[in-house]
Amino acid sequence: MSATLSPLIHLVDDDEAVRSSLALLISTVGLRVQGWSDPQAFLREFPRGDIGAIVLDVRMPGISGLAVLETLLAQGVDQPVIMLTGHGTVDMCRRAFKSGAAEFLEKPVDDELLLEALQNAVRQHVRSRERLAADQQARERYAQLSEREREVLGLIVEGLTNKEIGRALTLSPRTVETHRANLFAKLQAESLAQLIRRYASLVDGA
Repeated sequence: MSATLSPLIHLVDDDEAVRSSLALLISTVGLRVQGWSDPQAFLREFPRGDIGAIVLDVRMPGISGLAVLETLLAQGVDQPVIMLTGHGTVDMCRRAFKSGAAEFLEKPVDDELLLEALQNAVRQHVRSRERLAADQQARERYAQLSEREREVLGLIVEGLTNKEIGRALTLSPRTVETHRANLFAKLQAESLAQLIRRYASLVDGA
């Protein structure tokens, strides 16, 4: 993976020494790092489209890390967030996880724990973005189907055989076969299981 496409870790901490040491540590596993000393600037400016994760300190002046986390959740930001704190409590930990934190680690943070958490978070984010892209492609392909093709697809998803679909829609077996072949081609499905898994929710919501 090229440097321009590699995951980017956003490191939000007002302590410059902490940012520098954590950035150096994170870079040892090939991840790029962008440091932020001002959480407000981070919320205004960080690119939502990045693949990666966010490392967020809990205690910062002006706005707490938990408030930043809750703002990210409210904005629908999908990057996984790892919280760091030197003064953790059970209530703080519970609040962080309720607001969508992927991990909650205490300072001084264990290097291996942080790196493992980050690598897991990045993998999770990549998988999430891939699913979103696949879902979007599925919606676009579904939108291109004719009304009859959607009817046939809905009955396939319900588990009906070609003969049953033909009787339900007053179609000949050959016509059902043609619609079925068109569906597999248009939707780029390689198997019946894939067709059902990918389009069942779209059919139900149609």
